[in-house]
Amino acid sequence: MCGIIVTVEGEQILRIRGDEHHPLSRGYTCPKGRALGAFHHHPSRLDRPQRRSAESGGGTIFAPVPRGELVTELADLVRTTIAQHGADSVGMYLASGSAFDTNGRRAAERFLSRLGSAQKYTATTIDTPCKPLVAELVGGWSGLTPIWDHEHSKLLLLFGSNPVVSHGHSNAIADPVRRIREFRDSGGVVIVADPRRTETAAASDLHLQLQPGSDFALLGLIVRELLHDTGRRNEVAQRVEGLDRLIVAVEPFTPGFVAGLTGLSEPQLMDVLDAVRRAGRLSALTGTGTSMANTANSTEWLLWALHIVTDSADRRGGMWFNPGFLMQFDSRTWEASSGEPEAGPASRPELPRRFGEYPCAALASEIESGQLRILFVVGGNPVTALPDTERTRAAFSSLDALVVLDVVETETTALATHVVASAGQLERADLPWLLDAYQLAVATQYTPAVVAAQHERVSTWKFFAELGAELGFDVLPRGISLEMADDDLLLDEILRRSRSTAEVVRSAQHGLVESGAVFGWVHDFVLPGGKWRIAPEQLVDQLAFDLDQHIGAHPHERPGSADQFILIPQRRLRTMNSQFRDVSAPGARLEVPSAELSEVDCARLGFCEGDRVRITSEHGELIAVTRISTHVASGCVGLPHGWSAMDVSRLTSTEVDVDRLTGMIRQSGLPVRISLVE
Repeated sequence: MCGIIVTVEGEQILRIRGDEHHPLSRGYTCPKGRALGAFHHHPSRLDRPQRRSAESGGGTIFAPVPRGELVTELADLVRTTIAQHGADSVGMYLASGSAFDTNGRRAAERFLSRLGSAQKYTATTIDTPCKPLVAELVGGWSGLTPIWDHEHSKLLLLFGSNPVVSHGHSNAIADPVRRIREFRDSGGVVIVADPRRTETAAASDLHLQLQPGSDFALLGLIVRELLHDTGRRNEVAQRVEGLDRLIVAVEPFTPGFVAGLTGLSEPQLMDVLDAVRRAGRLSALTGTGTSMANTANSTEWLLWALHIVTDSADRRGGMWFNPGFLMQFDSRTWEASSGEPEAGPASRPELPRRFGEYPCAALASEIESGQLRILFVVGGNPVTALPDTERTRAAFSSLDALVVLDVVETETTALATHVVASAGQLERADLPWLLDAYQLAVATQYTPAVVAAQHERVSTWKFFAELGAELGFDVLPRGISLEMADDDLLLDEILRRSRSTAEVVRSAQHGLVESGAVFGWVHDFVLPGGKWRIAPEQLVDQLAFDLDQHIGAHPHERPGSADQFILIPQRRLRTMNSQFRDVSAPGARLEVPSAELSEVDCARLGFCEGDRVRITSEHGELIAVTRISTHVASGCVGLPHGWSAMDVSRLTSTEVDVDRLTGMIRQSGLPVRISLVE
């Protein structure tokens, strides 16, 4: 989301630096952005379409195949499979790579829709389904994404979020260190709740090192105490539906109870509460530390409740909802969703279908049961992203066809039957369409292709348009034929419905900002009956369940035996999930995966820096290298997601601890044991 300047010589990317004239990133770019040139010239870059030809002792052998032949072969296979098994025998997994390919993402989704298949899976249900769930149940639409009002807010609370490294989880915070410093310099206060003293915590005013998964209790306490004020309670009642249910739901969160659950002292709890009261309105964000835990829904709901109780939601000085430069959500007609899920997948009917997709926890079982026989993977590496790694590998290997569209070889392309070499980010024109509403301003930027696509690489949209044509239907927008289509013509379809014209957007070389934060449109156009549904029955029940689990089992107390730990997820500065693991910007170092453990725990167990340790859960194990830290809480182990050599998904299960409201599997707050590898 940052503006960059690319220096090119012929087809060679020589240098990438931040665009100092970009209004949002202001010359900043992260290590991943600076590594785009190295990624473009990756030694494992895919250059041409391939078909699996044989297996050998050294692995799978792929043979080049002309694209036209591959498209015809796949069309025949799709046609035959649907005729025999129905449209739901063909599915698609879309991940982070497709989020940065507007034309490709739109064409892929239209292709699946034209097939009539419901078998859509995305990375959303791996790490963030609590966010659209709560948005839909409380606000009436799953696409509502709260954005930090960094210009007017006076208090920022962060729960399990480390934007200095992640650059914001559903908030695109460019140059986060500078943003946070400017916020504090202007009188703003930053409070971070996290089991680890993160890079963001180090830059904050107050760090609360609470127990993993207990964030919901801290939020419950704050909401409870605020609602004890009769005047506030009466005011809030005018703006919401269901306030009485919320008051009853949070009543158990007394200071003493929450102190015991979180590991924080009562004075620490009162410090946070006092800061909230002083601020009046506030901004609060969650990250994967909370959204990947089994208490994710309760945490996200109580975060929304806090915003609503303090009149911070859709209000200046709190959180705003970006209507989008391209999407223009504030100009649409809205009908509030009831939040009821659709029927789940045939092999796992207990798992809900929400937001137009099935949860990824069901993908392996759908393949194993024969429901899903052909899978298209678009811009993702599900072999390292999905839970229960060995089950995922076995399921993928049993597919009639696994068609992977990517720019480099991955663990998933190694299992593919067909590989499509996609044009990369620097080889196509683009707009930030899917990420339009995540930005800190109503803004956009058109980026032309920096270099032409080399070899036999093809745009993702073109591949799906060709495959659709072979199957007898159109994938491209009405009035655009395959013969006339190009990147810009397809982007014009989006720009025609945007806040400006294609000519103006294209001529703004450093990006175009329409405005800063805007307020009120969600209240005016989206909310059911103009009121927040502050206590949806499903979330009230979920909170009661989470409380029963914690009161009965006390899973967040200090582990009882020496080798017991609680797993917490981590972002790494130089990688994005499984991308950029093996390339870096010129002169920069590669990211090295490791298990982060406290000095206290390592001394107690006799671990040294760089030791190989075995991490075991109820579901599997992995081997990791230790990194001794003064930042992580004793009893916790921090592991990054998306690595093959140290695959945290081996520790997870698609059957146990699966969330009943979203189908997300538990990946944070997971009990594990750690021992030295002899």
